[in-house]
Amino acid sequence: MDGLVMAGQLILGLSILVSLHEFGHYITAKWFKMRVDKFYLFFDFLFPVPTVLNFALFKKKIGDTEYGLGWFPLGGYVSIAGMIDETQDASKLSAIPEPWEFRGKPAWQRLIVMLGGIIVNVILGVAIYFGINYKTGNNYIAKDELNKNGIYAGSLAQEVGFKTGDKVLKVNGKDFKEYSEIGGAILDDDVSYTVERAGKTIEVVIPSDFLNKLSDQKDQFIQPLYPFKIAQVTEPKKPSLLSKLFGKSAPEDLPAYKVGLKAGDRIVSMNGHPVVFYQLLKDSLTKYAGKNVAFGIERQGKVDTINMTVTKEGKLGFAAERIIKFSHEDYTIGQAFVMGATDAFDVVVKNVKGFKKIFAGDVRADKALSGPFEIAEMYGAHWDWLNFWTLTGLLSMALAFMNLLPIPALDGGHALFLLYEIITGRPPSEKVLERAQQVGTVILLALMVFVLGNGAFKAFFK
Repeated sequence: MDGLVMAGQLILGLSILVSLHEFGHYITAKWFKMRVDKFYLFFDFLFPVPTVLNFALFKKKIGDTEYGLGWFPLGGYVSIAGMIDETQDASKLSAIPEPWEFRGKPAWQRLIVMLGGIIVNVILGVAIYFGINYKTGNNYIAKDELNKNGIYAGSLAQEVGFKTGDKVLKVNGKDFKEYSEIGGAILDDDVSYTVERAGKTIEVVIPSDFLNKLSDQKDQFIQPLYPFKIAQVTEPKKPSLLSKLFGKSAPEDLPAYKVGLKAGDRIVSMNGHPVVFYQLLKDSLTKYAGKNVAFGIERQGKVDTINMTVTKEGKLGFAAERIIKFSHEDYTIGQAFVMGATDAFDVVVKNVKGFKKIFAGDVRADKALSGPFEIAEMYGAHWDWLNFWTLTGLLSMALAFMNLLPIPALDGGHALFLLYEIITGRPPSEKVLERAQQVGTVILLALMVFVLGNGAFKAFFK
């Protein structure tokens, strides 16, 4: 069921993005009175060969345009008459251009049509972030709140010089307002943090290959060190019908459920040692995996000692509620728009920084690039609309950035040839455009195979 929820969110999110991206090409083409032959969500052929397995799940012709839903779920397309793209080649464009064809229009109009999808994705991204900012405002952990208890340093953070309890004073030599800025700086060049430890000021410098290691870590790099109480106890799962058919038994009840822990309880000691912070409790549970431990449990002001056997995985079976103060800022419509635009274009800035690190060799491509498997996991196994729209807004800006890259077959590649035509006053030959389209398609297919294969390997073998 979890997989279906993740897949459902992924399909819905990508369908929205692809439909609106192609609508950007469609509406600008119509604006300049170009004939649009097809407008499809998904491909109605075996991409990238337009003559193989041609059929649609649904199609309807209105005027000159056929609207449809293809069978090959890999995006979508708009087929504009007189344009060389993944749906047609130069052999179909040997006749004299008609006035309603793409190639029969001025270069500046064709350039706007090619950028139409990118423009719509940017508008969508800004609109989504504007809506989120206006509705939720800004909820954040302030610097003072973070440094009240200091940070929790994960294993990788400890490797580069952090210690649990450190207080972060500056990021890259500058003061900061909120906790999220600490992680947000990790893509910068020459990243450093100024921390206070035992009354002394220490500089922690992040090595250039740090992102490769960070992508392998399952725990967060740095977290606020926070007290906690029990938010929810994990209840036993009933065996599924499939499990029963194969004779599989239900998983054993977890310790917290067995002894009757409840939401609101607090774990205050472990084998006589005080327990204050959640992350330190998790570390201790790992050390006591499989052992019987005496826990001090506070409930309604009273403390009782309860023995529990920690699972072999180092768990008790509960979700924690963080006891930490969040600051909040409400935004006016104008402020929300400014913050929405800032958040949206920050996605592009981070993509540029990420590609820069890939080309510089600071991070491996298989660590940095995400495909459908990873994106589905980001959407999550529970349908959370705030998370859905946040991630969809991020993907909209990432899609705009990727399409702007000057690779033949992408919108940016087409735009590059049109800029050449505008500057020189003469277009590249249709043969050159066709060859560029073929080369670009091969590059995109190779990249797609790499990303899909890499994602599948991570999902099934790691």
